[in-house]
Amino acid sequence: MTDKLNELTAAGVAVWLDDLSRVRLSSGGLDQLRREKHVAGVTTNPTIFAKALSDADEYNWQLRDLATRGVDVEEAVRMLTTYDVRWACDVMRPSYDGSDGVDGRVSIEVDPRSAHDADKTVAEAKALWWLVDRPNLYIKIPATEAGLSAITDTLAEGISVNVTLIFGLDRYSAVMEAFLAGLEQAKANGHDLSTIGSVASFFVSRVDSEVDKRLEKVGSDQAKALKGKAAVANAQLAYERYTEVFSSDRWKALAAAGAHPQRPLWASTSTKNPDYRDVIYVEELIAAGTVNTMPESVIHAYADHGETRGDTVTGSYDAARQVFADLESVGVDMADVIATLEREGVEKFEVSWQELLDGVTKSLKAAASGTGSPNKAATSNAKAADKAGGA
Repeated sequence: MTDKLNELTAAGVAVWLDDLSRVRLSSGGLDQLRREKHVAGVTTNPTIFAKALSDADEYNWQLRDLATRGVDVEEAVRMLTTYDVRWACDVMRPSYDGSDGVDGRVSIEVDPRSAHDADKTVAEAKALWWLVDRPNLYIKIPATEAGLSAITDTLAEGISVNVTLIFGLDRYSAVMEAFLAGLEQAKANGHDLSTIGSVASFFVSRVDSEVDKRLEKVGSDQAKALKGKAAVANAQLAYERYTEVFSSDRWKALAAAGAHPQRPLWASTSTKNPDYRDVIYVEELIAAGTVNTMPESVIHAYADHGETRGDTVTGSYDAARQVFADLESVGVDMADVIATLEREGVEKFEVSWQELLDGVTKSLKAAASGTGSPNKAATSNAKAADKAGGA
C-alpha cells in the first residue's frame, strides 16, 4: 500500500500536526503520529490549548497544585501550557536530532494581547524560551507591524521563532526581512546560527473564506467562477518571493555561517468549504523546503487519498497573478481582504486567550474548593474558544 505521507515528505513538504493536548501526549498518540504518519513538528495556538485544558482530567493534579500554591491565572496558564509543550519537545526530539535541527519543532505562542507591543512580545518570548528550556522550541509571534521588530529582536537573542498570522505578500516580504536582520544581529551577538530556526506561517484557507464571501456578494458568473482560487494563488506567489529572498547574496552569507532558511509554513490548511476537496490545501501547495501544518483529520485524509503530483507551486506564478487580476476585475480588493484577515486573526486569538484565562480561573476555583473536576468548569469557555477558530 502506498505511503502517501511519505511521498509528500519526499517531495520536500514537512508534515506537522496543528494540535496538542496532554491526552495526546500521555496516550502516546503524538509519538505514534511521529513514527507512523511522518509528523515532524507541532504547532499550537490559544484555541487549541483552551480546548485541550477543558477536555481532559489529565490536568487536574496540576490545577490542584497551582490552586494550592495560590498562583494567579496568568502564571497558571503558562505553567499548564509550557508543561505540555516541553513534553511535546521531548517526544519530537528524535525528529529534531535526525534533521540537524530543522524539524522536530514545537511552537508556543506569546500572549496575543501583546501583538501590537513589541517590547512585551520580546520579553514574553524570552520568558517562554527559558520556561520550556528545549532547543527544539519555536516561539510564535504574530506578524503585525509591531511584531516585525519583535521578530528581529527575538532572533537576535538566539531564540527560534515561528512567525504566525501572515496573510499578505507584502507583509510576508517584511517578515523575511525581519528574519534576515535578526540572524545578522544574532551573528554579531555571537550566537551559533545553526541552532536558530524559523518558519513563516502563511495562512491559506481563511483567504478563500473571506474572498469567496465577497465573490458571492458580487454574484456574477465571472465572480463565482473565481471561488476557491485566491488562497492557493496567494500562497504560490508567497513561495515565489521566498525563492527570491533565499537565493540572494545576503542570504548566502548567512547560510555560509551555518544558518537555516526560514521555511514557508502553510497554516489554516483544513478545508472550510465542504464543496472543496478536503486535502486541496496540501495537494496544491507541494514545494521543496515547505511545511504544512494540519489538524489530525487532514493528516489521515491525505494518508488515505492525497495525491502527490510533484511540485505544484513552482511554475504557477503567472497563473496565480492572473487570478489576482481577475479578482480585481470583479471588484475584490485584495488589500482590504488581507487587512481584514490580519485584524480578525489577532482578534480571534485574543478572544481564545481570554476564554482560556476564564476557563482556567474557573478550574482553579473548583480545584481550590475541592468540589468536582476542575476541568469541567472550563468546558463552556473552551467551546466558545473553539468557535473563534485556530490555525
